[in-house]
Amino acid sequence: MEHKQMTFGFLFAVMHSLLVFAVPASADEFTEADMKRWQEHYMVAVKQGRELFTDAKLGTNGVACAQCHPNAANTHPETYPKFQKQLGRVTPLWEMVNWCIRNPLEGEDLAADDERMIALQAYITHERRGVKLEPGKH
Repeated sequence: MEHKQMTFGFLFAVMHSLLVFAVPASADEFTEADMKRWQEHYMVAVKQGRELFTDAKLGTNGVACAQCHPNAANTHPETYPKFQKQLGRVTPLWEMVNWCIRNPLEGEDLAADDERMIALQAYITHERRGVKLEPGKH
């Protein structure tokens, strides 16, 4: 019995030491200056996205995204990825943006990593900030 108590006491001491003296794991630390700089970069992308969204230059027929979706209305980025009837499969937001560029705007697809595509998505999702994520919802 005394041996079990000593073993338990030893294990307790080891575990306590690990908890007390362990270096806590943490994510990268960001300074206030980092956060400010990154927010400024983000807002530049949002502004560029709004400019693209409200200008007809993405297409060839004079139609702008904002004509169907003023202030990114009815784009619902919070529901992607989801099954998109027009494409016949589950798709991320950028593929649906390309569908709109290709069809109503009669323009050329943008690569997923094209800065214009990123800006469009930044603007669209910025307009819906605060709305809960609901991937797959229709």
